[in-house]
Amino acid sequence: MPHESGNEQQAHMAAGSAVPDYGPARVRGSRRKPRRKTLRYVAWGALGAVLIGGGGAAYAWQHLNGNIHGTDMNAVLGHDRPSQQKDGSMNILLLGSDSRAGTHGQYGSGVSGARADTAMVLHVDKTHKKASVVSIPRDTMVERPQCAKPQGGKAAGAQQAMFNSSYQVGGPACTVKTVEKMSNLRMDHYLEVDFKGFQKLIDELGGVDITTHKAIKDPNSGLALSSGKHTLKGKQALELVRTRHGVGDGSDLGRIQLQQAFIKALIHRADTVDPLGSPAKSYDLADTATKTISADSGLASADKLLGLAKELKGISPDRTNMVTMPVTYDSQDSGRVLPLDKASQRVWTALRQDQPIPKSATQDSVGDKTESPVSAGT
Repeated sequence: MPHESGNEQQAHMAAGSAVPDYGPARVRGSRRKPRRKTLRYVAWGALGAVLIGGGGAAYAWQHLNGNIHGTDMNAVLGHDRPSQQKDGSMNILLLGSDSRAGTHGQYGSGVSGARADTAMVLHVDKTHKKASVVSIPRDTMVERPQCAKPQGGKAAGAQQAMFNSSYQVGGPACTVKTVEKMSNLRMDHYLEVDFKGFQKLIDELGGVDITTHKAIKDPNSGLALSSGKHTLKGKQALELVRTRHGVGDGSDLGRIQLQQAFIKALIHRADTVDPLGSPAKSYDLADTATKTISADSGLASADKLLGLAKELKGISPDRTNMVTMPVTYDSQDSGRVLPLDKASQRVWTALRQDQPIPKSATQDSVGDKTESPVSAGT
């Protein structure tokens, strides 16, 4: 079957405001002095609300709950799904869509609809002390299953469709279904982040520290960084995670390296913030975070996100293994990649068995051939 066409876009960490009632990405929060944080800003906001006191705390908590959009994945996807893992491990699909609704061309124009330009499977091991992250290149040609459309009706499946089109035709539920079909791994949750909120959140954190090992310039994303140490505020951070033409071979594979490095830098930054130091600022962070994300109904409330944050508080960058799903270039289209089936299945099998991903599984992947031009911290 011929490849499905798709508009060329910039990837980024964005959320699907064009697809209401769905949602995504990492949230952060904690109750005490900084510990290793991965999903804890909501917890900080809860703490801030408590310290504000009285009825204000109840109002603040209710406000945070009202910020979050969610959907019942089980109702949308039905029962034809992989079995849930019963060993205590957890799989969360982290999404970033490229919807530009309401951005007035700030992040690019000429692109209609929304696509899942950033997709990462976060596997938390049964101890909830270690994690693996598998990035799925948006340009990967995959079998896309038939999906329910958010507005009603069905979107036909396709034998050879670009991965990020799954979001366009069926919203995040279709992306979850596509990932589950290719991996035979059930997604327990999904989280998604949007453009404007992502930028504001980084600004409120005071920026994120990275080191570039060579100069990066991408006129498409607007990023221009010299070689050396940088503290990226919101606008530059967004440019970084959207950059593809200024790194590597200009494909999505280089951009994934930037995104993975940025995630580690963001976790490092979270470790430096004391939620007790400024309850009001902590609440502002939580307010922004909950406005930025959408999630499945199992996570779509401040208390549920707080519970997740508590569970994952021990995971740090050095306990997080990040890889790209093994792929090779598509001989029929240089702008696309194809899964390395055997190697990819070794990755997914490791996650299903709650085992570390073997390094040999990614050694032949074109996504594993070059070093990232960016590292976390300064």
